[in-house]
Parts: sequence; C-alpha cells; structure tokens
Amino acid sequence: MNKLIAELRGGAYAARLTRLYGNPDAGRALGVAEAFAARFPAQRAGTADSAALRPALFSAPGRTELGGNHTDHQHGHALCASVDLDLLACAAPNGLGRIRVISEGYAPVEVALDALDPQPSERGSTAALVRGMAAGVAARGFSPCGFDAWVHSNVPAGSGLSSSAAFEILIGTILNAFCCGGALDPVSLAMLGQRAENVYFDKPCGLLDQLGAAIGGAVALDFRDPAGPLVERITFDFSATEHTLCILDTGSTHADLTGDYAEIPNEMSRVARCFGRSVLAEVAEADFRAAIPALRRRCGDRAVLRALHFYDDDRTAQAEAAALRRGDFGEFLGLVNRSGLSSLERLQNISAPAHPEQQAVRLAISLGRELLAGRGAIRVHGGGFAGTVQAFVPNPILEPFCRGIEAVFGPGSCRPVHIRPVGGWVVSQSIDN
Repeated sequence: MNKLIAELRGGAYAARLTRLYGNPDAGRALGVAEAFAARFPAQRAGTADSAALRPALFSAPGRTELGGNHTDHQHGHALCASVDLDLLACAAPNGLGRIRVISEGYAPVEVALDALDPQPSERGSTAALVRGMAAGVAARGFSPCGFDAWVHSNVPAGSGLSSSAAFEILIGTILNAFCCGGALDPVSLAMLGQRAENVYFDKPCGLLDQLGAAIGGAVALDFRDPAGPLVERITFDFSATEHTLCILDTGSTHADLTGDYAEIPNEMSRVARCFGRSVLAEVAEADFRAAIPALRRRCGDRAVLRALHFYDDDRTAQAEAAALRRGDFGEFLGLVNRSGLSSLERLQNISAPAHPEQQAVRLAISLGRELLAGRGAIRVHGGGFAGTVQAFVPNPILEPFCRGIEAVFGPGSCRPVHIRPVGGWVVSQSIDN
C-alpha cells in the first residue's frame, strides 16, 4: 500500500491521469488510495506489497448518448461516448472469499462468493450488481476472487451518465485484473454488466450504457443482433472542435416514470407485431409507411409517431457516426439537432403526460436554444421525461451559456464534460491496456 501512495506522490502515473482527465493532478487518486489504506489497514502489511496482493487503482467512466434516442431496444443503431466523470477505486485482493466495497457516502457492501445465484433480498441493491458481476466471471470459466475496494464517484446520480453501468464496469475491471488475467475484453465486460443488471438487480436495461462505459471514446453501435452487437470505435478529437459538451441537470427526478419509459418500447413493439415481428428493425420502413392508415386504428397515433422516430433516428445515428469518421463536426451538430427535434415531436419523451406541470427538460431545451442562438446543438439526453439535456456549446459562449442555465436551474446545473479515450481501466500500471 505504501508503494502505491509513494508512486502517486512522486507523479508516477501523471501521463495516465492526464489521459483520463486532461491533467496530471493526482490529488483525487491519492485521496482514494489513502482512504483505502485507512479503511482496510490489513492491506498495509508487508505482504500486501507483493505482486499478488498489491493494491491498484481502477477507473470506469460515465457515458453520454450522442445519437440514437431509444433506438437500441428496437435493435437499431446508436452512438455513445465515455466521459471524464468516473468511478475511481483503489482495490486489492483480500484472500477472504468475499468482495467488500465501500463507496464514499454509502453503506458498505459485502458479498460472499460461495453463493453466486441471484438473491431475492438483494434485488435493486449494489450487492446484487457485485454478485452478478462475480457470477458472470464464473460463467466465463474463471474463479472470482475476494477483494476490498474503496470507491469515489463524481458521476452525479440521476445525471443520465449511467452511474450504475459505470459501477458494473468498475467491478468487472477489478475482477478481470485480479481473477482473469485481463482475459475479458470490453464487450464481454459490458455483457456481464447488462446481465447483472437484468438478472440480479432486476432492471430490464439494454446494452448501450455498459458498452459506452466499457469501451471508451466515441463508439458506434449496431444492435441488429443484440447477443453480438457490432461495435466500432470512432477516432475523433472532440477537444479540437472549439465546442464543449455540457450536461444540463434540470433537477427533475425519474420517480414514478417507469410506466412512461416502458410505454416507448411497448408501443414501438406493438407496431412491429402488426407485421409479425417483435422489433421495428425487422420491419421494412416502406412496409411500415404504407400501413400507417391501418396502424393508426390498431395502435394509435402516438405509437405511429414513435415508430417514425425510430426509423429517422436510426438513420441519424448512422449519419452522425459517418460525419465523425469524415471529421465533419458541423454536419454532426446539425444531426444532433435533428435527433433532438425528432425526440420532441415524434418520440415525445420531453415531459410526462401525467404531469403537465413538470416541463423542466422542455424548459432547459428552450432556454438553451435561445442561449445558443443558432450555434452548437442541443437535445434531450438519454431516456427523457425528466433529468438531463445535452448541449454542444461553442467555447466563446460557454461561460454565458452556463451562467444562463444556472440562473434558472441552480449552481452546478450546467456541467461541462469531455470525451475520454478509454473505458474501464487499470490506472496504476506501466503498460497501457
């Protein structure tokens, strides 16, 4: 333990920290390592600095959805990216056959590895995710080992940056390093995270969040085969665009919105079933458009509009990826705005129908558009109905833009973030993974 702390104080990982956060400041990493040493003092014994037991630093990022709003569950295309807000952990094997995790500000979690089946009493809890990730490692033929971890997160809860997926990838990255010899690739870790959330946590999420956190950088995704999605990392330097990506936190909550979220895939799939299919990606758009008069009667106008959104935003996500490949950021911004307009008019996930008085996301988009004055781009971020908005803001107006948003939604509600090039990562190692 003393070795890792000494290395951090001596600037040993400055280049790797700069890759994650844009600067070499080791203050946060040092604080995490020192907190680990204080909470798990046994790890400071002489044997703890052996190669087998030496503590290490791990990071898993939040993710932002760049394109494809509610397209993944219909087996369409999406575009996402990891950001520089993350979960940072110090961890070490403990030889106890159990995983002990302390996340700053939360109750400790302890999971015994002699029982890896889902535990009904853990559903909806952090322990369920830990057990699910360990079970996934075991299902891949490895023996999950016990470890201790201290975790610090600067991914705001409810920010739409998917702190839960970041946590799954963090635990998976630690297990991969300690128990699997690094044999699991990022897509495999993402699939383990999705299974942990679906089966153990009992939340029917898709795979986009986990892939965004696991892979890093900008990632184009094709979910036509959800069991084996096509994944393409796109090399694009967002820092060279003279724009800053901002997440606008409206302060509205997702409480009591489960039904609103569920209605989107339900209505899209209802349209698909009219053609004997389960998802819209399996239905030719021309066949769908020809059947709109009948579909209005059978499924309702909103379902038809949401299906129209799927086809348009599926194309838009692919066009966004193509624009980034070409290095055409102006075209990309136009497509982001197009996606946002489709979410507003067709997908209708800007506000909850049952709560017309709550229009925080719509208000943030409207005010943001005024502040941008025809520049940059703005759209709903993630699932919608409440929560966050995404904006690409030209750097010369970043300060007045954030000031204008925070005047309405409060200090810290406009959060600049940056696309980071790596996903789940072992920070304290000398060779890049």
